[in-house]
Amino acid sequence: MTLPRRVSVLGSTGSVGTSTLDLFEQVGSPLEIVALTAGRNVAKLAEQALRWRPQIAVIQDETCHAELKERLAGSGVITAAGPNAVIEAARADAQWVMSAIVGFAGLAPTLAAARTGAVIALANKESLICAGPAMLRVAKLAGGAVIPVDSEHSAIFQVFDPRLAEHVTRMILTASGGPFRHWSLAQMAKATPAQALAHPTWDMGMKISIDSATMMNKGLEMVEAAYLFGMPADRVEAVIHPQSIIHSMVEYADGSTLAQLGVPDMRTPIALAFAWPDRLAWPAPRLELAKIGALTFEEPDFERFPALKIAKSALAAGGSAPGIMNAANEVAVAAFLDRQIGFLDIAATVAETLERAEAKGFNVDGGGEPLENARQTDELGRRLASQVVARLEPAIL
Repeated sequence: MTLPRRVSVLGSTGSVGTSTLDLFEQVGSPLEIVALTAGRNVAKLAEQALRWRPQIAVIQDETCHAELKERLAGSGVITAAGPNAVIEAARADAQWVMSAIVGFAGLAPTLAAARTGAVIALANKESLICAGPAMLRVAKLAGGAVIPVDSEHSAIFQVFDPRLAEHVTRMILTASGGPFRHWSLAQMAKATPAQALAHPTWDMGMKISIDSATMMNKGLEMVEAAYLFGMPADRVEAVIHPQSIIHSMVEYADGSTLAQLGVPDMRTPIALAFAWPDRLAWPAPRLELAKIGALTFEEPDFERFPALKIAKSALAAGGSAPGIMNAANEVAVAAFLDRQIGFLDIAATVAETLERAEAKGFNVDGGGEPLENARQTDELGRRLASQVVARLEPAIL
C-alpha cells in the first residue's frame, strides 16, 4: 500500500478535522503535514501545530493571528491569517487534502486544492452544492480526484459501480432522524438551540447538528449524491434509520440492493478516503450485529421535516437553486442559534427565499467561472434570506 505522504487538513479543529488527525495518530504511518487551517479556535490549532509541525498553520480570523504567533513562537511553524491565507494554504504542495471547512467558506479553499491535482477528501458538502459538477470537473482536469467523506456518500462510493449507472433505480441515503424524530410540530415550534444541538448518534459541529435536526443535512446530501454520482433527482431518496448502521444503499434494476454497514464513526470514511483505492488497517470499532439485535427503518415525514421536499425541488430546478438554498439555510441556522427565529422558521425561511429567487429568475451570471458563479449565488441567497428573517418575529426560547 502506498499512502499519501504529504497531507493538509483544512478545518483541522472541527469534528472531522480532529477525527482525521486522530486517525493519523492511530495509523502511525510517516506523514508530512503541509498545512493546518482553522476558523478561530486558535488554542486548538496551536496544540495541533505543536504536535504535527506543519509547514504552515493558518487561522481564518485575523484577530487571532497575534495569539497564534505567540503560541507557536520558536516552533518553526509559519503562521498566517485571513481567508486569502487559507486559500494559499490549500494550494500548498500536498498529495491529499481533507476539505472540512464548514459552509460556503470552504468552497474557495476546496477549489484551490482541487486545481493542484491533489486527492480531495470532501467533507464540505456545501462546496459541491454551491459549485455543482464544475468542482468535479476542476479536479478531474487537474489530474486529481474527489473522494466523499460524509458517511452516506462514502457508503454509496463503495457499492456504486459507475459502469452500471444506467441500471441504478434508486440511491437511498439513511438518516438518523435527529433529536426531534418523535416530536410533534407544536413541540418543534418551541425547540431551543440546546435541544436541537443534542444529536442522539453523532458528535458534530453546531451548524451540521442543526441541519440534522431540521433534516436539511439529508436534503443537502441528496443534492450532493446526485452531483457526485450523476443521478437525476427522482432516483435519490432518504429513509430514517435511527441506529445509523446502514449508511446508504444502492438499488439496481434487477432488484438487488447493496448496502454499506459500519459503526457510526467518522474515522472509517476518512480512512477509506485516505487509503483509496486501497484499504487501511487501523484499530477501527467493529460491527457486532448480534449485539445490536435489530435495524429499523421509517419513511420520512415531509410535513414535520419539509427541508427534504425543499431540497428535492431545488435539485429538480437545477441551476443556482441548490446554491441559493444552501445560502438561505446558513442564514436561517445562524438566526436560530442567535434566537432571532424559531426552529420551524429555518425551513420556512429557506422555502420563501427560493420563491423570491425564482421570481427574480434565479438571476446569477458569473461568466461561467465556478467560484464567481457560486459567490453571486451565495450573495443573492443570503440577501433574500436576511430579508425574510428580518420580518419574522423574534423567537422567545
